Amino acid sequence: MDSSKIKMMIDRFRILIIGRANAGKTTILQRVCNTKENPEIYNSAGEKIDAAVLTASRERGEHDIENEMVFQTNPGFIFHDSRGFEAGGESEYDKMNKFIADRSKEANMKDRIHAIWYCIPMDQASRCFTEAETKFFSRCDTGSIPVIVLFTKFDALYANEFTRLTESGMSRKDAKQLAPKGAEESFANGPQVKLLYDPKTIRRPPKCHVFLPNMNKDDADCGPLIERTAGTLDDGVLQQIFVSTQQTNLELCMKYAVEKTLAELVAPDEKTSSKDAISQLGDWFPHIWVR
Repeated sequence: MDSSKIKMMIDRFRILIIGRANAGKTTILQRVCNTKENPEIYNSAGEKIDAAVLTASRERGEHDIENEMVFQTNPGFIFHDSRGFEAGGESEYDKMNKFIADRSKEANMKDRIHAIWYCIPMDQASRCFTEAETKFFSRCDTGSIPVIVLFTKFDALYANEFTRLTESGMSRKDAKQLAPKGAEESFANGPQVKLLYDPKTIRRPPKCHVFLPNMNKDDADCGPLIERTAGTLDDGVLQQIFVSTQQTNLELCMKYAVEKTLAELVAPDEKTSSKDAISQLGDWFPHIWVR
């Protein structure tokens, strides 16, 4: 399918991000959109919300999941924020659940939620899942919307792994170098991740998970999040929109452009001209239009 037809169906990729207030959600969205600026907020009618009105609303404890967050550095993404509903109890959960159900049934593809990022911070004294997270993965019907769990602030686990390695006799230099990988391996094989995919407890497990350390640093790498999200998208149109919209991983654009285009070129019933092949390659790259 050429880019013009895809753009007629959907011109922006819509993501719902869920998590506790301290989960680092805004920082992650800033990294994905290559900015340090705060997003502009629009209501469901597409009207920009004044910052003073928004601040007053937050001070009153009000929150509207229908509001759209857009970063001007990459307006190809629309984000919806669901605050951690452990604070709002059942009412907050019900609002989020209804929003997901309604948005998954939208007739127009551009108005649907295309992916859900669920953030769980690792810098808490107790890093076990909360009741809210267990409730979401046990009860919330996300339909065909892929859910990716983001273990944010994952670098908080490095210190424990560093201590474990040095106490086992490893030098401080080597321990510092190996601590990140060791922390990922230990956590991946630990009880939290196993619970997340346990069919006896979790009825609706996520598609996958990703570890996100050091998102507050200028050289933070959100590439793994981009790659895992792209890999969960079964719809080819959505996959192409997502890959071409993100601007932080050019290698991923090249990977999908080559693999997907080559697959069509070698198909026995496919006759693609060189001009069309070049155009198809260009569709996978951000802000590149091949004529």
